[in-house]
Amino acid sequence: MSSRGAGGTALVHGVAVAGAAVARALVAHGYRVLVADDSPDDTKRALAGELGTELVERPDADTIGRLLRGVDFVAPAPGVPETHELVRAALATDVPLRTEIDLAYEWEQARSGGPRPMVAITGTDGKTTTTMLTASLLTAGGLRTAAVGNTEVPFVAALDDDVDAFAVECSSFRLSWIRSFRAEAAIWLNLAPDHQNWHTSMASYEQAKANVWLHQRATDVAIGWMQDAIVMRRLAAAAARHVTFGLADGDHHIVGDLAPTGDSRLLAAASGAYASVTSLRRRFPHDLSNALAAAAACIESGLVAPDRIDAGLADFRVPPHRIEPLGEIDGVEWFNDSKATSPHAALTAIRSFGSIVLIAGGRNKGLDLGSLAAESARIRSVVAIGEAADEIAAAFDGVRPVSRATSMAEAVALAHGAARPGDVVLLSPACASFDWYPSGGYPARGEDFRRLVAALTTSDRSPSDRATTPGTPSTPTGGPT
Repeated sequence: MSSRGAGGTALVHGVAVAGAAVARALVAHGYRVLVADDSPDDTKRALAGELGTELVERPDADTIGRLLRGVDFVAPAPGVPETHELVRAALATDVPLRTEIDLAYEWEQARSGGPRPMVAITGTDGKTTTTMLTASLLTAGGLRTAAVGNTEVPFVAALDDDVDAFAVECSSFRLSWIRSFRAEAAIWLNLAPDHQNWHTSMASYEQAKANVWLHQRATDVAIGWMQDAIVMRRLAAAAARHVTFGLADGDHHIVGDLAPTGDSRLLAAASGAYASVTSLRRRFPHDLSNALAAAAACIESGLVAPDRIDAGLADFRVPPHRIEPLGEIDGVEWFNDSKATSPHAALTAIRSFGSIVLIAGGRNKGLDLGSLAAESARIRSVVAIGEAADEIAAAFDGVRPVSRATSMAEAVALAHGAARPGDVVLLSPACASFDWYPSGGYPARGEDFRRLVAALTTSDRSPSDRATTPGTPSTPTGGPT
């Protein structure tokens, strides 16, 4: 047993950003670590050398069996799906699977100064934005806060940071096999079909999301979106105190009106209004619902006083690639929503405008793209891109004109030619980006789109000069994003 190290032996499969952070953290906690990867490169081989081991490259079934016989648990990287042979073999042989946030939680509980409070955020769409909103509110409340998990910073990599609290973005990948992770406040934003190329079924995906409330205690708070029936059904079974949010109803909701003379709407709870909608720089319906979710978590957990919410909302900046305004060209507004990698996310963006030239497509994640046509009344025409171009074209066949582009440059040119003054050109792909942007993901796709739009011409006014309530929004039916 001594050869296994003080903590035992762990296998980390997939050693990109999150996997590398987990491997380093395990070594720091006394584990002997083995590393494997299906897409090896020199950076990953160098990591293995740093850890004093070798990188097992593209392990086959026999190699996987041998590895599992010598480890105490497996820590798959978030990109390793439930359908992967390693995951199936571990489950079949009762080798525990551990996720990044679970390991980080357990180490945080053993912290010498005591564990720091956490707010967890999950949902099909809107996790990152709501996580950043939550971090902004916690900071406004006087807490030095790290936004971790499914962000640019893995939770395990932030444990030594000098902070007072964590806002933890919880993807279904990180929640799937948790054994202990819990947060004093946990938000479930919404549920819609997604990641069916990762999960074995929608039931598995739903259960992973529900795990955000699995280990909560009666003294914790579980926050759910009123308009999502599945979220509400799961909330009813949560052990923590139940809190709801919604635009028109719920424990946290919006009161007041949007009038020609101004916006008098407020965020409110049973105890009264606590913040102004005008504190938000952007005010699409999903921005309001995300703000309600974050505020509910921070107030109901006692981490932030209600009178600090306005300041936190005002300090918040929407992350890029999420209905990001790029400017106006010849009377047409351009928006980058590259982060919309599912139909549910794309529909939220589409419902925010009245007349759209839509650029959609990429690598489908096993989802029904036909649902996009449900909002065809808002769409003038469609530019289909990527591997899923034929599926996008089929969704709008006989409903709206569709053109196909073989590059983002061609897509921008086609959209520019199709748009009319008063329209919006919206890149909201409803698909992943790894067909055209295999290494950079949706940020690379969005940055390419942004560069090409900027090259068309210089807008008469910068995005920061735009109205804070653009377009003709309608209430999204699928929940906050």
